[in-house]
Amino acid sequence: MLHSILMVIHFFAAACIIALVLLQRGKGADAGAGFGAGASGTVFGARGAGTALSRATAILAAVFMITSLSLTYVSSHTKSAPTSVLEQAGTAPAPAPTSTPVPATSSAASAPAAPAAPPK
Repeated sequence: MLHSILMVIHFFAAACIIALVLLQRGKGADAGAGFGAGASGTVFGARGAGTALSRATAILAAVFMITSLSLTYVSSHTKSAPTSVLEQAGTAPAPAPTSTPVPATSSAASAPAAPAAPPK
């Protein structure tokens, strides 16, 4: 149950980090201000969206790291002993042969015939 809850939080944090990184402006965004892109930064106030989005990204990155470490801890401390495919194959009984071999009669009778020569 705890593993499932941590996985949901982990997935949500990863999706939000991706969205926040895509929303942030790059360092070369100031060049676009001459073409009308400068007005888009005024939605978040005079300081712009940089501080709010950067802070949210940092918080979600910390949540992502905490859930990563928690998932590692929860996965490594399971109650049941993990079994691998090789361990399961080693304990399974070998299947018994179902057919009996046919005894060979003589070496001349079982020898393959020589191939015929191609027509010329």
